Amino acid sequence: MAQPSAAVLLLVQDPDRAERALPQILPGRDLKPLRREELRLAPLALVRRLRSLAVDELVVLTDDLDAHEKLWRIQALGAMPLAPRRYVQDLRGRRLRLSSARFAARDLPALACGLLLSGPVLIRTRRSLDRLLALPRHSPDPAAGRNVCFLRSDLWSGIPAGGSVAHTAGVAQGFSRIGADLFFIGTSAPPLVDPDRQPVHLVPPRRIYNVFREVPYFAHALRFDREARLVLARRGADLIYQRFDPSNHSGVLRSRHLGVPLVLEFNGSEVWIADHWDRPFRFRTLFEKTEAANLRHADLVVVVSDVLRESLLARGVEEERVLVQPNGVDPERYHPALDGSPLRRRLGLDDRVVVGFIGTFGVWHGAPVLARAARRVLAERPEVRFLFVGDGKDRKECEAILADQDARVVFTGTVPQQEGPEHLAAMDILAAPHVENRDGSRFFGSPTKLFEYMAMGRGIVASRLEQIGDVLQDAETALLVPPGDEAALARAVVRLIDDPDLRRRLGAAARRRALLRHSWEAHVRGIAGRLADRGLLRWS
Repeated sequence: MAQPSAAVLLLVQDPDRAERALPQILPGRDLKPLRREELRLAPLALVRRLRSLAVDELVVLTDDLDAHEKLWRIQALGAMPLAPRRYVQDLRGRRLRLSSARFAARDLPALACGLLLSGPVLIRTRRSLDRLLALPRHSPDPAAGRNVCFLRSDLWSGIPAGGSVAHTAGVAQGFSRIGADLFFIGTSAPPLVDPDRQPVHLVPPRRIYNVFREVPYFAHALRFDREARLVLARRGADLIYQRFDPSNHSGVLRSRHLGVPLVLEFNGSEVWIADHWDRPFRFRTLFEKTEAANLRHADLVVVVSDVLRESLLARGVEEERVLVQPNGVDPERYHPALDGSPLRRRLGLDDRVVVGFIGTFGVWHGAPVLARAARRVLAERPEVRFLFVGDGKDRKECEAILADQDARVVFTGTVPQQEGPEHLAAMDILAAPHVENRDGSRFFGSPTKLFEYMAMGRGIVASRLEQIGDVLQDAETALLVPPGDEAALARAVVRLIDDPDLRRRLGAAARRRALLRHSWEAHVRGIAGRLADRGLLRWS
């Protein structure tokens, strides 16, 4: 029996990754993926194009049904008889059937409601921010109790792996280790967090606002704050900790209402990131005001690098309110004794020296530099194997660079955060080939993988770039190379391939440093210490 045919419209942030995963997402189908660039047609031309495919199913794949901007356009398209079965599905497996009857009975009324409500959302947000920006900072009562509320409000918090996942779980663990009773209010349940020990109060977004670009973020922020107010009225909190969300200022509102300190985790200006790495915000002024209100009213702003600290001081944030705390690691999850041999056997890497990389293949990760260096290494040491773990924008380029290397290079795709230690344990040499920002601005990151590498006790090759070059010492805890220099990177990798004793010595020294300075417990103790020094915390 022939498989049903399905045209899949890839309306996702990472279409390369989604297309690779389609056989698992939609099994048992003859798949015809279509990219955004193929769909940029006039409405009638698009309808004719889709009809001409003559498929059994029309599937619109999106990252998240609840957060997709302008969902109504998909619903309108699905109202037309373009295929016998039509639906939109997100990467979490949730599915919404599309039909002309549903569009008339439910989607059109919801669209009208969303249109009517979007204006008030933006007006209410602006008024709240203007009021906060005109108010002086409050003087909170010192946190005497250990009841900590962690706000994780952003619409991207449901991702399965990456630095943000590790950071959230690490901070939660750190607070637990120093005796705090922490609970979450979040858009989704954070991975690696045990809800029995650290309860999670969920505030999922509503699809009704998915009409205009960016409106869903501000609508969710208003709903999130309403729910947070109710939760905190029941549970209370002695301290509020919020990971910065570019559209949310609930932490400011709730900390002022309760009279408790607010710690803001600030990993960079999202306005800057949108301008330089994505597309500029449509409602830019609201995002700028949200950022300003958070930075103005937070009692302590925790940043991961000196570059970020200097940028905040230049914006007028007082020095005593800014604390630099690099990212960290859980040394009990990441340690040298982990057995990577089962994974090595499964991937065909037995009895080989394995050079590895783990990450989201972002533009700053430098994965293509490592791919080009790998070609040089394999020309000299063809018995070596390279293992790339993760997925993202630059993966396709890396695969193209290494397309003729066959079994000597393995790309696993994204793995759940829980499986990260096992994959690192399968590697002998760990690479962190980060590159400078393309616009010439300073690299402001604190790569989580750096500290996970250190805790694994393996030989590390890394770029000498801002904080990376401060945390690691060349020839003591790692081999450092100029960022973007594929030849130097290849030479350093070959040096570690040829010298197992050097790998062991560097790895052992790196782990000692990670244990001494970079555990998540040490990270949170630093936050608690600064709060205590400023009279904002009174824990024994």
